[in-house]
Amino acid sequence: MGSMVGHIGPGLGFFAIGLWHLINHINFYFQNTTTYVSLPWFPSSFTRYLELYLIMAGSCGSIAMELFIGPANHQPFDPSDWSIPSYHLHNFEHASISLTFLLYAVFALLLDKYQFQATTAKSPNPKPNTSMALLLAAAAFSQQLLMFHLHSTDHMGVEGQYHWLLQLIIGVSLVTTILGIEYRRSFVVGFARSSSIMFQGVWLFVMGIMLWTPKFIPKGCFMNMEEGHLVVRCHEEEDLHRAKSLVNIEFSWYLAGFMVLVMAIYLFLSRKHSYASLELEYTPLQNPSDLESQRYKVGESQSFVVTGQETKGVVDLER
Repeated sequence: MGSMVGHIGPGLGFFAIGLWHLINHINFYFQNTTTYVSLPWFPSSFTRYLELYLIMAGSCGSIAMELFIGPANHQPFDPSDWSIPSYHLHNFEHASISLTFLLYAVFALLLDKYQFQATTAKSPNPKPNTSMALLLAAAAFSQQLLMFHLHSTDHMGVEGQYHWLLQLIIGVSLVTTILGIEYRRSFVVGFARSSSIMFQGVWLFVMGIMLWTPKFIPKGCFMNMEEGHLVVRCHEEEDLHRAKSLVNIEFSWYLAGFMVLVMAIYLFLSRKHSYASLELEYTPLQNPSDLESQRYKVGESQSFVVTGQETKGVVDLER
């Protein structure tokens, strides 16, 4: 992070994973209303672990970008004594966040493979590892929230306001993930978790555009190079308050638009499944002559009923 690309890249990743979860949660719920369980990740028809592979690849790419590709010397340490310079602290913070998501994806894959092997081997009580995967996801979100809350970069400026609002979204992801461990059959919990992950992506994308595009810098503020990366600063305290207020308004507008988006997706998919269920339940009316012939055949086949030692002729086509 610390640049436009460093925010847009992870933002697209969070948005894609959140959208994938949202669509699958809705589809799974309407297809299995009575047996619905909120899953931490969803298999793909292309390959079962596609989602986890993408998280691993994205996390490894982020770590490489922060520690080896982004720094001028392609390594984050001070060459004189191999200490961590202050201007590279944020690189290690971002890499630590990516590391926890990498560990989540790796162990979620291993847990699923272990569960599959235990089930196919007909273990006496193969236990599902969904709760363990959710616990790992909660640990990753906790690390993400901690790093952004204790971020070494600006806390008081415009960028700090964007990060503070991002913490609110991460908090929702964390809380809903923890609730999902206990309330695995709650569709609302799964819906809120996937929506919050998706909105994390939206807000990271917005941060990348608004903080590193000169024409979007608020009036009275400017971009200043500090410790190797650009930071938005304001001339006066009044300009800073105005810029923060604009960020708050921007957040509320994006949140409103995002609510419209997720509800549109929900209504579209729910209507699609409603039509599908109606088609399954619908039985076309038959021709009266066909119905009469069927009733005659049924009566003819049931015209002799054995009761005890007697045989009775039963012809009742009108019933």
